[in-house]
Amino acid sequence: MSAIAAAPVRTAPISFVDRVRRLVSSNPSVVPTIASVVIFVGMIIYGEVAYGRIVQASTLSNLLINNAHVIVLAVGMTFVIITGGIDLSVGSVIALSSVAGVMLSNAGWNPILVVVLMIGIGALSGLVSGVLIRFFNVQPFIATLAMMFLGRGLASLLSTKPEQLADDSAIRLLSTKIKVIDGPKVNDLVITPAVIIAIVVVLAAFFVLHRTRTGRTVYAIGGSENSALLMGLAVHRTKVLVYVISGALAGLAAVLYTSRLGTAQNITGIGWELDAIAAAVIGGTVLTGAYGYVLGSVVGALVLGLMTVLITRDGGIPPEMTTIITGGILLVFVLLQRAVTRRRE
Repeated sequence: MSAIAAAPVRTAPISFVDRVRRLVSSNPSVVPTIASVVIFVGMIIYGEVAYGRIVQASTLSNLLINNAHVIVLAVGMTFVIITGGIDLSVGSVIALSSVAGVMLSNAGWNPILVVVLMIGIGALSGLVSGVLIRFFNVQPFIATLAMMFLGRGLASLLSTKPEQLADDSAIRLLSTKIKVIDGPKVNDLVITPAVIIAIVVVLAAFFVLHRTRTGRTVYAIGGSENSALLMGLAVHRTKVLVYVISGALAGLAAVLYTSRLGTAQNITGIGWELDAIAAAVIGGTVLTGAYGYVLGSVVGALVLGLMTVLITRDGGIPPEMTTIITGGILLVFVLLQRAVTRRRE
């Protein structure tokens, strides 16, 4: 009796929509991140239809170059918010680091040492905030608010007038434009070392959050700190570490921003902590903690940057509308996050 070979069963290929639906049903916390990507794509389409010359290499280049420091800030803020905390000091850290860095550079200090010190100032600020939160049980809002005032005061103590970075300073090399694609006319794809640094920071943060024990601890703290302690995770050390990371990245953001503009003031960075928070929230990081994605925060930062580009292209919209629109988008995402959180509960 001959065996009859069974015909192979052919399954229909899974469509992109079905993949997204399965992803959302299995992990609803990605909904805000998907929404931010949809908004970003929608803004690009609207800008191309309404103003033209949005979908081109030069626009992408300017978007990355002008927002490299915001991306770095948003990455640091993502770490903090995932644990259920907040860092209000990053804007003041940028002011203090940039003013101190420019003054030391102009005094003849080694550029590499200056950059290290600028990042170190941020890391020290984050360490103080982390210690206050960990060992003195100070609420993150209060601890980082105190550091915000302290940083701004120290920056004003150093200088109350704009400090110009010397034209021949090696720090300016971080903003040297590198042509990647030679396009027609001025439509070139251009990046800078600052953009490359921002990309490296994003990739490193993604690896730490999703591939290391420290990253799992960060998420566990946001979910339930007591449960994380019972699991034997290094909760206290990690809580301090996330603020050190946020502060150090704020110092790095100060380096990138100063290299591009070549100036520093004690009023630099006012409100930037809110931009970083907005970028993280728009990118899908939940303010109550436990959920968030570094890549989503990058999209959130690009949404804010593209919104500024579109308002500038329009010409008839007052610049003040940027804040209003940002507030409206932020409100929508907070409500969306609340709906997702309730569904998971």
